Amino acid sequence: MSKRAAVLGLLAVMASPVAAQEAAVAEAVQGYMDFATYEQGIILPQQIDADVFAAAVFVDTRDAAQFAQGHIAGAVNIEWREVPARLGELPEAGMVILYCNTGTLSAQATFAARLLGRENVLVLQSGYRGWQDTAAYKP
Repeated sequence: MSKRAAVLGLLAVMASPVAAQEAAVAEAVQGYMDFATYEQGIILPQQIDADVFAAAVFVDTRDAAQFAQGHIAGAVNIEWREVPARLGELPEAGMVILYCNTGTLSAQATFAARLLGRENVLVLQSGYRGWQDTAAYKP
């Protein structure tokens, strides 16, 4: 066996676990998307009445500067890209609502959290701006 063939063989063996992990992740994503409904993982500002507000944990996924400028009362701040690494800070039970300004970045964080098994995590459709304009309840 040539040195080149040995190196290529070693690289193939080393890459196999990575390829298997990537395939498992792709399969999990596809499985989730096959069974997800349009409404799954979403809550509208109009659905947040006093009872929902009292029962939910709100997570502002914007950066600290935006959070400091204003946020939903009682919300905690976990930037959207940090949600997977800080998943343990989110309650495993009860409603957890993630939001950003418009719902775009928080939707990515919600998707990641749901793929990681947190089915109680929802994205606030239209985000903080939508909540300011159309929430059924604002303390």
